[in-house]
Amino acid sequence: MTLAFLFPGQGSQAIGMGQELAEAFASAREVFQEVDEALKQKLSALMKDGPEDQLTLTENAQPALMAVSVAVMRTLETEFGVSLEKAAFVAGHSLGEYSALASAGAISLPDTARLLKLRGQAMQRAVPVGQGAMASLIGPKADVALAEEAAKAGSAVGVCVVANDNNAGNVVISGDKPAVDAAIEKAKELGARAILLNVSAPFHCPLMQPAADEMADALAGATIVSPRAPLVANVTAQPTNDPEAIRRMLVEQVTGRVRWRESVTWMAENGVTRFAEAGAGKVLSGMAKRIAPDAEATPLNGPADLEAFAKSL
Repeated sequence: MTLAFLFPGQGSQAIGMGQELAEAFASAREVFQEVDEALKQKLSALMKDGPEDQLTLTENAQPALMAVSVAVMRTLETEFGVSLEKAAFVAGHSLGEYSALASAGAISLPDTARLLKLRGQAMQRAVPVGQGAMASLIGPKADVALAEEAAKAGSAVGVCVVANDNNAGNVVISGDKPAVDAAIEKAKELGARAILLNVSAPFHCPLMQPAADEMADALAGATIVSPRAPLVANVTAQPTNDPEAIRRMLVEQVTGRVRWRESVTWMAENGVTRFAEAGAGKVLSGMAKRIAPDAEATPLNGPADLEAFAKSL
């Protein structure tokens, strides 16, 4: 078995995430406390009790999801003796790249929390609420080629690009609201279903350039070292453990496409037979099963998941 750890992105947040771990293990509680202290904010209380509209805010959801992922990984190591060194690769969906890098020791936990808080704020500042949009194109015909054609139609009205290539039958477009609306109509003509996403900004498109500029400044001063397992990066779908390449790609991914389908395909073609999703929810586990049906995919959320996973290795 060759193992890769996956780290979820925005949309997987939910009130109560990580609470079972925190109640059962000091290692998880310590992670949440470290993040609270780094942000000078009781984020752990927001994660536990809500309100949901505050947790869903990009600037809160991003560090919160990272905290849960790191709590899972730290608990796996301290309580169950499962080290990240057992993995051939790590990969995270959008903000999940930061969770992967924090878990792999490439960026300190306090720095990761502060970077993600800034990333969320910068993304929100980049485009006023309501001016941008994202839409998921779904169904058997919804592949990258169809999404590119739909985005091209939208581009006649404004900025519109393919933002996330998640898996066959699930591709996301992003851009100016009128352009995305036009792309949705084209996608329907081409035989896909299209659903506007409930997001506060059009992520992973050129409209995010102001946020990318802010992250470039912040990351320039961040300490990044080689991760304990290579990162399969969103923007290249290729592995790297070079700190300067990682620094550059964390900037590029703000405006760049999340090449998730290609990333999982690359890992499966290069020996990965088991994917473990560390953190909230099970979105990436489901995607991995669709992309690489011969591989196992396991979500790691609560204590029972971690215990069963450790016993299976």
